Amino acid sequence: MDRSPLTALPGAEPRVLELPGRGRTVVWDAPGPPGAPTLLLVHGVTLTSALNWGGVVENLGRRYRVVLVDQRGHGGGLPCRGGFRLEDCADDLAAVAGQLGIERLIAVGYSMGGLIAQLLWRRHPRLVAGLVLCSTARNMSGALWEQSASLMLPGLLAAATWMPAASAMRADLIGTALLDSAYDPTQRRWALSEMRRTSLVDALSAMQAVSTFSSHSWIGSVDAPTAVVVTRHDGVVHPQRQMKLARALPDATVVEVDGGHDVFLHSPDRFGAAVESACAAVRSYLPIAVAVSA
Repeated sequence: MDRSPLTALPGAEPRVLELPGRGRTVVWDAPGPPGAPTLLLVHGVTLTSALNWGGVVENLGRRYRVVLVDQRGHGGGLPCRGGFRLEDCADDLAAVAGQLGIERLIAVGYSMGGLIAQLLWRRHPRLVAGLVLCSTARNMSGALWEQSASLMLPGLLAAATWMPAASAMRADLIGTALLDSAYDPTQRRWALSEMRRTSLVDALSAMQAVSTFSSHSWIGSVDAPTAVVVTRHDGVVHPQRQMKLARALPDATVVEVDGGHDVFLHSPDRFGAAVESACAAVRSYLPIAVAVSA
């Protein structure tokens, strides 16, 4: 199975964009039908767009324009200078939309990508016509073990930054916790190769940013249509936390899917069907002028 970064996104073409004041990045763009609404797919920590979304882009592209970009420090994304900030990622995505001439979009975020999508709405509300939040929550540091991990991360990050050998370490060292040992060996090798495109230092920096995120105080003010895809057997973001996010959002549609935090890789068809249902629910609430925007 050849799923290199250049072939992992069927129907999407790579475009090199120069983002003023930010740098150069590669954006994948699947044009979809004429006049289709735009989905911006936002991947999770240690992942890439190809790894997180490669199994669903082709089907989504039959009804939507689909845009994807690797986040800062991940895969082919912008360099992560001075530490990873979720707010920078949200602003990067707004800059990508501006360069592509996209005025309104539906932000679809997975795990860490769901946090970035929430921030994209908060920081650029005129851009975000709707939100689809998958396997994510209002915060990622609620349980005792998560609080302990968040306290340890600054020390781990500092140690990794100053260790000469750390520059050669890659994100697969921690990203493998998201994978099930039952994968087909070829599929697993490809997944690990995608994670190795991200350095361990950048991955730890991203995890630290994730651990300090909270939208509790403002998520209830979201005024765009929303849907939450709940992974029922998730061992990373507990389903109860995902449901709390759904209940905090005004009138959110809930779509449940059998699978864990790696459902995008383990069962891409099942995951894709859930995401498509969630996108359709959000789309149904959009004004006609937005739903057919170029």
